[in-house]
Amino acid sequence: MALVPVKRRRRAAAGPVLPEAAAGPGRFPGVVLCLVERGLGARRWALLAERARAAGFCLHSAGSAAVTHVVAEQCSAEEALAWLARRRGSATGSVPSAQTEPGTSTALLDLSWLLESLDAGRPLDVEPRHRLPVTSSETPSPAVPAYGCQRRTPLVHPNGVLTDALETLAQDAAFGGDERRSLAFTRAASVLKALPQRLGSIRELAALPGIGEHCRKVIQEVLEDGSSAEVEAVRRSEWYRTMQLFTGIFGVGTQTATCWYREGLRTLADLRAAGPRLSRQQQAGLRYWEDLATPVTLAEAEAIGELVRAEAWRILPGTTMTLVGGFRRGKPTGHDVDLLLSHPEEGKERALLGPLVTRLEQQGLLLYQQSQPNTFGLEPSSSTMDRFEHCFAIMCLALPGAGGPGTGRAVRVDLVVVPRGQFAFALLGWTGSRHFERELRRFAGRQCGLALSNHGLYDPQREMFLPATSEEEIFQLLGLDYVPPAERNA
Repeated sequence: MALVPVKRRRRAAAGPVLPEAAAGPGRFPGVVLCLVERGLGARRWALLAERARAAGFCLHSAGSAAVTHVVAEQCSAEEALAWLARRRGSATGSVPSAQTEPGTSTALLDLSWLLESLDAGRPLDVEPRHRLPVTSSETPSPAVPAYGCQRRTPLVHPNGVLTDALETLAQDAAFGGDERRSLAFTRAASVLKALPQRLGSIRELAALPGIGEHCRKVIQEVLEDGSSAEVEAVRRSEWYRTMQLFTGIFGVGTQTATCWYREGLRTLADLRAAGPRLSRQQQAGLRYWEDLATPVTLAEAEAIGELVRAEAWRILPGTTMTLVGGFRRGKPTGHDVDLLLSHPEEGKERALLGPLVTRLEQQGLLLYQQSQPNTFGLEPSSSTMDRFEHCFAIMCLALPGAGGPGTGRAVRVDLVVVPRGQFAFALLGWTGSRHFERELRRFAGRQCGLALSNHGLYDPQREMFLPATSEEEIFQLLGLDYVPPAERNA
């Protein structure tokens, strides 16, 4: 069944929809907001305006003399004033300068002030960090969006030494169970990946979001000395190297690897000696470890995809196959192959996975497989877990000169069966990168009040799923510029 609205969808307004007189005084006397549409998009503007009104704020249009707080995102004070001037039908020069602000009591504020005020349930005092920056026409300040899904991040960037250092610390923190610290390092690395030029000085960090004091110290050390003592110590540690080894095994997560380390296990030989204690999945991961640790090339991934597509077509003509993951983002190699399978006719895909797995097993192409049914329903859920019908597999990739069935190289393959009505969301989610998807969900929730998953985009206020047939439509629903897959390597 396709995802459809559970209520009739209401079209989002592209600007103020209430006359000033009908807007009401609001709960906070002396506070009248003007929400700048520039950079937000019509739908996101409408969602934010609705949230502000529901919280008791009074909103007026740009032409109202009663406005006390002008709120904008990703623009300077001068740009906000220029937008106000255009909306008021006057020349830019007739609007007061950014230094004096329009009117003696009007504040030009970043959207962060409004979001923090909504969280607090009242207008917060304006701090210097809330004010829109005043830029000089001679030396414009670089604008780096706060969310990774707002930035374009190519596969190759000029700050690899810095991001490798930060990502080492992020991985080490994740191994230790400190997700918050791990995410802080990851976000800082993501910002540096999006820079078009090499970071040359620690002073340049002042204009960049999401880089805390610890990250600054690491970056400064790498810039000045070529490496970080903290990072090098982590890379040399027995804990880090063992956790990298164990979590690289198919079926082994951080908690399991930590338990093994605490029990004194350090090598693959140690694990093989503990064979009866391993799950079936872990036994397969250990058995084919050498093959699975070897990167898969794009040509190999495409060959596996075509093999799966051909077999799926024999079972269900019209089946579509899409190669996703890092390969779709332009990576030349990867550690597994992710394939989305679907069918133009909603519901027909349900008859595909079981017979497909059987055919592949009969041909000796599956060395291991574990399938799970589709557990997704139309009810809203706070979970971001993928609940599609899914087969976790190790396939045998035939090599030139290889023998009969079952001989060749072992490759990790995920087969994911997706109903057509959810395909755009699955395509977006399975393309990655992981941090880009995390930032998309965070943006949807904090900026738009929506819940995004690989299955759909849910609006809790309207109690409905917002349908989309393409990735471009999903970005549009979130008020974001479309970012192509090759630039999602956050």
